[in-house]
Amino acid sequence: MKYTIRDAAKGDMIKVFDLINELASFEKENDAVQITLEELIASGFGSNPLYHCFVAEINKDIVGMALVYARYSTWQGPVIHLEDLIVTEKMRGTGLGTALLKAVVQYGSEKGVKRISWEVLDWNEPAIKFYESKGANVMRDWDVVQLKEEGMKRFLETHEDI
Repeated sequence: MKYTIRDAAKGDMIKVFDLINELASFEKENDAVQITLEELIASGFGSNPLYHCFVAEINKDIVGMALVYARYSTWQGPVIHLEDLIVTEKMRGTGLGTALLKAVVQYGSEKGVKRISWEVLDWNEPAIKFYESKGANVMRDWDVVQLKEEGMKRFLETHEDI
């Protein structure tokens, strides 16, 4: 199987958006994707890009993607966060996930980051085994914490006097 891993272009984002929705469906979160295609494009290809995206392509068909962005660790310094690594279901097990992860690791190495981090659902054993087989440390004793938009509003409203 001949494939190409490359930086995503604006025109690729339609397929990337489809992959994001495929992942949401796989994770049983069909209604969780709130971003629009237009917002995704503007965030990645405007004057101040908020992320970098790689795509996996076979015969000019995008069948996978990896999206990363910069973070900073107070303990280690510059790091990148791998938001999503997605390979369409029909192409899983073909080596494309490894190729996408390699592109992310090369990118991080070129940027001089000290760590690449991401989350994986605790029930997604195939993904956990894949990441562990690549040398990743799945830290099962950490919990993900999020304060979503509505929670942010409530927090600010209830702490106006501070």
